[in-house]
Amino acid sequence: MKPVSRRSKTILVVIAALAAVLLLWRGCAGGEEAAMPAPGGGWGGFGPGGPPTPVRVAPAARAPLSVELRALGTVTPLHEVTVRSRVDGELLSVEFEEGERVEAGDLLAQIDPAPYRIRLAEAEGQQRQNLAELENTRIQLRRFRDLAESDFVAAQDVSDLEARVRQLEARREIDQAAVDEARLQLGYTRITAPVSGRVGLRQVDAGNLVRSGDPEGIVTITQTRPISALFSIPETAVPSLIEAVRRNRELPVEAWDREERRLLATGTLSSIDNRIDTQTGTLRLRAIFEDDRLFPNQSVNIRLQLGNEETLSIPDAAVQFGSQGTYVYVIDEEDTAHVRDVVLGASSDGRVEVLEGLEEGERVVLEGIDRLRDGASVEVVSVDGEAAPAADAPAAADGAGPGA
Repeated sequence: MKPVSRRSKTILVVIAALAAVLLLWRGCAGGEEAAMPAPGGGWGGFGPGGPPTPVRVAPAARAPLSVELRALGTVTPLHEVTVRSRVDGELLSVEFEEGERVEAGDLLAQIDPAPYRIRLAEAEGQQRQNLAELENTRIQLRRFRDLAESDFVAAQDVSDLEARVRQLEARREIDQAAVDEARLQLGYTRITAPVSGRVGLRQVDAGNLVRSGDPEGIVTITQTRPISALFSIPETAVPSLIEAVRRNRELPVEAWDREERRLLATGTLSSIDNRIDTQTGTLRLRAIFEDDRLFPNQSVNIRLQLGNEETLSIPDAAVQFGSQGTYVYVIDEEDTAHVRDVVLGASSDGRVEVLEGLEEGERVVLEGIDRLRDGASVEVVSVDGEAAPAADAPAAADGAGPGA
């Protein structure tokens, strides 16, 4: 047999490599062809012709619902006072501890009273001098009247004395006002708390000269008992609120911490604003709390209890939020998903009130929403937490064994 040349071997290797590449290309082409969707079908379970998407649903039910409005609120004191001196003088002492609670009328600070005692003594001395002159003029007037009856003095002299008496009586009133003013200024040297509350950090120390026009004052007092919280609710919840207020004038309100893990205080609804803010579409409310655990300017989560109502509601897990508002996926009788816009009201215990968009008994999707789109076919595997019966379950089990 004639030996194979080197050139022939090279040709055979190239032919074998080309054949291998051709077989590999045909295999890839076959895989892509298998992966292509069938005519009229879709990709996997996401298209109209693919397998239905498994979902868990719940019906919209009409039942008594403990209606609760939730909002973010800010603790606001009913009174906040900056205590300032009404007179000028040296601050002799500060009679409070920073951060302590004080009652109305408690002594907070003392200004040097000596200059004001001197002014009071001066006013009282001037008053006594004028009163003595008034008494002497009255005695003289009575004597002149007696002499005028016997024509020993002229009637003009009597008239002059009467005018003098009236002048001194007017001065008596001026002197009394001066005395009262001096006594009032002396009283202002004792600075007392105008309201009950908690004092803040002092703005001035003893020994400084204080003036009545100091803008920062000496200290601020914030009323902490009772204290209020301001919050806003959407205008869609206003009708439910008004109806609840008609039934109960004192609606209970709860204040929770920022993480809604701890109840801070309980109170009642105090007042409702007289107009809706057109920029935000909300209505401002005020609640009153007697508990001093709330701190001014503290952010709290408010829960306003409106009471029990017979209303249409769904689990809040079914609610989705889009650019056009809130919506849900509704499953029709043919197990097809449809997007439905809804208007929601108050919520409580994992359920939310539906004001518009749903009818009683309609099924909404709770789980499997991320794989849905409008018009998609679904398979209901659970209804309101209970497994739905599957007709083809035995058949699937029979064909699932080894060798099937």
